Amino acid sequence: MTEISASDVKALRERSGAGMMDCKKALVECDGDIEKAVDYLRKKGLSTAAKKASRVAAEGLIGVRVNGNIGTLVEVNAETDFVARNDTFQTFVDNVVAIASEQNCDLEALKAAKYDGTHTVSEEMVNLIATIRENIELRRVYHLSVDEGIVASYVHNKISPSLGKIGVLVGIESKGDKAKLLELGKQIAMHIAAANPLSTSVDDLDPAVVARERDVVTEQAKSSGKKAEFIDKIVEGRLRKFYEDAVLLEQVFVIDGTSRVKEVVENASKELGTPVKVKGFCKFVLGEGIEKQVVDFAAEVAAQLS
Repeated sequence: MTEISASDVKALRERSGAGMMDCKKALVECDGDIEKAVDYLRKKGLSTAAKKASRVAAEGLIGVRVNGNIGTLVEVNAETDFVARNDTFQTFVDNVVAIASEQNCDLEALKAAKYDGTHTVSEEMVNLIATIRENIELRRVYHLSVDEGIVASYVHNKISPSLGKIGVLVGIESKGDKAKLLELGKQIAMHIAAANPLSTSVDDLDPAVVARERDVVTEQAKSSGKKAEFIDKIVEGRLRKFYEDAVLLEQVFVIDGTSRVKEVVENASKELGTPVKVKGFCKFVLGEGIEKQVVDFAAEVAAQLS
């Protein structure tokens, strides 16, 4: 049997990121050939990934990148919050959002994009699954751009300037001073993280959402016993209140607690001497919409002991 040195195991570990014992076994199986051992671990990674693919991944990180007038959000999920604190996982998310930003690509194109010149993002993710031993999923990507102005970002619960649990982008269109626009944009991005608007303006709000809300408040008004001639006014008043809760420009600005966001934007236009417009925004919340598994650890232990 070929003798496996500690330096060879260390070299393979640095190349693959796999555990020491896995690296030693791979070298034994491949007669000490490091290149073959790398392929051996990758093949093992494919097997490991298949076993873990059915496990729910609702933790992980949101990656944020602004490159000129284009901002990018990426969500990469893992099974546990512990993995989000793993340097290897953080590096992967940082690299993926950088690739997405540079190529301005959709999710499928991002998965197929070259990760380091030798293999794809999807292949690197499979290797990472083998190393970290958790299911990992590249869930979604979003790009926001402006023709003239700035794209600002905000990361909440961050572990680095570009990684966290919530990521927000906001696009501000204007010919005004970019430094001041960026300051405004960051404040609005912080507001979005806290206030959860559904749309930028009333006109942007999903008609189905408005119709559903109108139906609800109409039934509420009718059941209140008010006279029929007052129903329409009551409904419109309640819809205005709904817009103040759901629409960014109609919300009370969380930074000062008194102004509407639209008033803050109007004041910025006056100060800069040129029109300022919020083009749009996007907010990613980690694990949003994923049904998380509730694990009964006591039951699991009991089952193992039985």
